[in-house]
Amino acid sequence: MQTEKPASAFPPHGKLIFLVSMILLLNYIDRGNLATAAPLVKTELALDDAKLGLLLSSFYWTYVAFMIPVGWATERFGAHRVLAVGATLWSLATFFTGFAPNLSAIFLLRLLLGAAESTVFPAVSSLLATHVPLGKRGMANGIMSFGYQVGPAVGTFAGGLMMESYGWRPVFILFGAISLFWVLPWIRFSAGHAPSTLAGASAEAAPTYGQILRQRGLWGASLGHFSSNYNYYFILSFLPLYLVEQRGFSMTEMGQVAGSAYLINALAALVGGWYMDRWVRAGRSRTVIYKLAMTSSHVVSIGAMIGMMLLPVREAVACLFVFEVFIGLCAPGTFGIGQVLAGPLATGRWIGVQNFCGNTAGILAPALTGVMVAASGNYTTAFIAAALVNVLGVIGWGFILPKVEPLDWSKER
Repeated sequence: MQTEKPASAFPPHGKLIFLVSMILLLNYIDRGNLATAAPLVKTELALDDAKLGLLLSSFYWTYVAFMIPVGWATERFGAHRVLAVGATLWSLATFFTGFAPNLSAIFLLRLLLGAAESTVFPAVSSLLATHVPLGKRGMANGIMSFGYQVGPAVGTFAGGLMMESYGWRPVFILFGAISLFWVLPWIRFSAGHAPSTLAGASAEAAPTYGQILRQRGLWGASLGHFSSNYNYYFILSFLPLYLVEQRGFSMTEMGQVAGSAYLINALAALVGGWYMDRWVRAGRSRTVIYKLAMTSSHVVSIGAMIGMMLLPVREAVACLFVFEVFIGLCAPGTFGIGQVLAGPLATGRWIGVQNFCGNTAGILAPALTGVMVAASGNYTTAFIAAALVNVLGVIGWGFILPKVEPLDWSKER
């Protein structure tokens, strides 16, 4: 195995991590706003559960379709440029959703939102793999995970309160405008620093797509990512509606419970990233800590899904919080594993492929949940399906994934 070194300096790391964490926070507010508004949108547009599930899943159609091309673009044109373009487009899509007159317009804007937001994880992962030292990558991914995990907390809590008072449309307009303002400091910050491209490496040093696709680690991580995302997007898409319709919560109560759950998730991600780095610095196995975190989250998720389905309200909410703790603890590994294995020369494309596979769950989970709820009139089948998907995660992270160490691409050739 080769010792990985950052390809170039992008100091200071703290500002880089802060800015990418902020855009991830805004990214997840923007993509999750429709789920928070689902009870209101469903009523205004007279949607049944199946149509609502289709609308909630539409974001992921283009999000997934653009993932692999975007992974290539981050290494070809520079992750900082790709991220700036993506953030501009998804901010505009969010903003104009607040003015959308009908279901068709919202649907088209969600497709644009998905295409634009496909830039974020390949670009951010490429920036971290290129500019953050390997020994500090766990905490960097923990902070990054905090950003995208706290986004739903802010969006659900603040959005729920605002929607109850002002309706759902002003919330989209406000958060779309806030996201657009982020682009200006990002352009100023990245303009004076080395771009995150492969320009510093010879063409011979970079692996081909074929070499990347032959890696067992890519497919283990992709299967695990799919399983993690199915549970995550099931909760993100339907938790607000479930709490309101099945558990009798008001919009404010729903925002408080769901927002608290997402905040717990975000804080757990920070703890997970810190502990992963501490473990590695102490001379422990990076492979053991990553695999333990990833597989244990799926084992706990099985019990949590069943508990949320069967138990009374208080105990069901406790199961939700436990679920959020464990998926938060493993969150830094979701992209951190690929960054370690692929290194600066291939992280953009690796994460593009992994995120493509992982986010097919974003298409399936909302759509299948909508169909199952419409057919049965309750969420029992949907929770059982989410619990069973965790078995795939245990297989992917625990058995298919090899040692979590940097790949030597020269040997792969």
